[in-house]
Amino acid sequence: MSDRPLAAAVLDREGCEAVHDATLRVLAGTGVEVRHEGALALLASAGARVDGTRVRIPGELVDEALAAAPREVTLTARGGGPSLRLAPGVTYYGTGSDCIVVLGPGPRERRAATLADVEEMAALQEKLASIDFVLSMAHPHELAPDIAPVAQFAAMLRGTSKPLLMVPEDARHLEVFTEMAGVCGGAGSWALYAMPTPPLVHGRESADRLVRCAELGIPMVYATALLQGATAPASPAGVLVVANAEMLSGLVLAQAARPGASFVYGVAQGAMNPRSGLVVYCGPEEMATQQASADLARHYGLPSFGNGGCSDSMLLDEQWALEAGMTLLAAALSGVTLLHDVGYVASGTASSYEALVVMDEVVRWVRAYLRGVSIDDQALALAEIDAVGPGGTHLGRKYSRQHYRDYFMPRLIAQESHDAWRAAGARSLLERAAERTRELRESERAYRLEDDALRSLEALVAGAR
Repeated sequence: MSDRPLAAAVLDREGCEAVHDATLRVLAGTGVEVRHEGALALLASAGARVDGTRVRIPGELVDEALAAAPREVTLTARGGGPSLRLAPGVTYYGTGSDCIVVLGPGPRERRAATLADVEEMAALQEKLASIDFVLSMAHPHELAPDIAPVAQFAAMLRGTSKPLLMVPEDARHLEVFTEMAGVCGGAGSWALYAMPTPPLVHGRESADRLVRCAELGIPMVYATALLQGATAPASPAGVLVVANAEMLSGLVLAQAARPGASFVYGVAQGAMNPRSGLVVYCGPEEMATQQASADLARHYGLPSFGNGGCSDSMLLDEQWALEAGMTLLAAALSGVTLLHDVGYVASGTASSYEALVVMDEVVRWVRAYLRGVSIDDQALALAEIDAVGPGGTHLGRKYSRQHYRDYFMPRLIAQESHDAWRAAGARSLLERAAERTRELRESERAYRLEDDALRSLEALVAGAR
């Protein structure tokens, strides 16, 4: 977790209000598509104008939903770990879901992801202190789609005690997920992540999950999946309006299902390379638009969900290191509450054990940077300066020993002389990361379920099959 004393903003209050006003015009005029009969009935009862599957939402209904939504969402941990208090001004770091490829351990090695990777990735993240919440990071290619989410969730529960985010496409899994988390020590230790269908469509599955999460009290992380110039206008401001319309209409539906339903506002915005047509994760326009969306979420007082610490590179190379570091810092500076996709490679199609280990250290670097500089009597050190005096040295001083404990001390990033580096094997960052990853994966697991919980979990998985 990081409190965020440093902040950057793309939209000021006036900018946020301009985007909000434009969004209300879209919702009341253009409207959104809702392809779910129950959701249509809820929206009509709440005061929206429903014409077939087209729903037009008046501004006062948006105001009511914003007033009803909680400003703070809590995710508990299993096994006595710290809970996550999701609120504007606090940033937590986590991974991503459902990568079809795993990279490594060599820089050019790649293979299909498996269910074993889901559990092993979770177990590794349990040992990485800077990772606060866990997504699957792998999609088991060997499992049928109808059982894969249940098997994934069980694998994650076996691997880590940290709060989980899941991306099931079918709302029928939600109750069993809560029961599975409960037998493992925390029914409230997970949230669901879902997306509308861009532009401006809440499909049957997404609307179903919005409604069921609200009814069951499961926190909903709702996130757009727009592409500038494809499923949204090419202008960043136009993207903001469409994204905000999707988020606010989703919020209205959630609050219509149950006032006070937990809702996390998704701010991650996509982009498309106009030459190749491929989805871009790490373009500068994408990160700037995400930051503006984070400003909007903060303007509404809602916790937010964005991405960083990822790369469009096809392998762990210089581009990966450059983009992962830049996007992590940019997202952290924007004040995103849940900063996910840490460790993603190849535009979200690949994950990597080694990338996770490196990014754990980069998150520590970012957290140290975001602490900023404290200004108080003790930190100003006037007595210490006077005691050492002109020409003296602060080496060996008790004050220095105390404050050095607060400094960032890397395990992978090299900060040594050339001679010391050569004596240690003259290894690159990736070589050091591969060795550290092997050590972590081969060491005893940091978390294991009790036998009774494991048996109960296996019975629930068997029942779901």
